[in-house]
This record gives sequence, C-alpha cells and structure tokens, in this order.
Amino acid sequence: MPDNSFDVVSEISMPEVSNAIQQAMKEIITRYDLKDSKSNIELVEKDKKLILTSADDFKLKAVTEIMQSKLVKRGVPLKNFTYGVIQSASGSSVKQEVTMQCGLPIEKAKDVVKKVKDSKLKVQASIQGDLVRVAGKDRDTLQQAIALIKGADFGIDIQFTNFRTN
Repeated sequence: MPDNSFDVVSEISMPEVSNAIQQAMKEIITRYDLKDSKSNIELVEKDKKLILTSADDFKLKAVTEIMQSKLVKRGVPLKNFTYGVIQSASGSSVKQEVTMQCGLPIEKAKDVVKKVKDSKLKVQASIQGDLVRVAGKDRDTLQQAIALIKGADFGIDIQFTNFRTN
C-alpha cells in the first residue's frame, strides 16, 4: 500500500493578485503617458476575472504590461492568465477581460496522469476534483515523478503541495 503522496495543483494566490493590482493602479495613476486615459484594472474575485479598461489599444497594452510586471514581482504565475479579445467600450474606450485559471482543468489533469503513467514509475496518479494526487511507496520515486512533471510543459503553472510521507 502506498504511504507517500503529493498533490499536483495549479493555484493563484488571490491576495497577491489583489496587491499586485493595487500596485499597478498606483503606477498607472502616476504615469505621464497614461494621464487622463481613464485606465483601470478591476478584480472580479468570484468570477476569477480581471477587467482592464483604457482609452485605446496602445494604452491598454501599457496597462497590461504594468499589471504583468507587478504580478511577476509578487510571484503570481502569468501562465494561468487567459486574455480575451479587446472590445470597444462606452465613451470611446476599450476593455479586455482576463480570466484566471485556478485549479487544474480536467484535460490538463488527464495530461498529467498520462505523463506519469507513461513514465513507468512505480506510482499511482489519480484525478481528485481540481488536483492530481500522486502516491507511491518511497520518496525517491515521488521525487522522480515531481521532476518528470516539472520537466513537462502543460501550458499552465503547476505547484506541488501536501507532500506526505510515512
């Protein structure tokens, strides 16, 4: 019976996102090139979305770059952000929705399980909601599984939590 396990997850720290947005807004307000551009970043936490607004495409791009730099500084993975199309909004401005991926989507979880099973390591990988639990007899095999998963690119940022050994 496997005693050791860890979880493969994809999480975004919402307090860090909120702090990064506050820092980005401070910079946007003080930047000369964005003066009077009515630029804004709105966090819709329940929908896991950001809504970026600005006067035109060029200024919206600058707002996006500022936001991304603040997110990186706070350790938030940019891979988990999906940018929607830039749309015209009211009053000759533009807006863009940015979706945050929290949790491992089922297709990515299946990819992780397949990668682990194809490796022939003596571990079991199972999908449990929005995470993948990998269990095995010894720590070394689990370390190999972590290295294997880290080496693969699943298109989203992946973390390892809940490392348990008996």
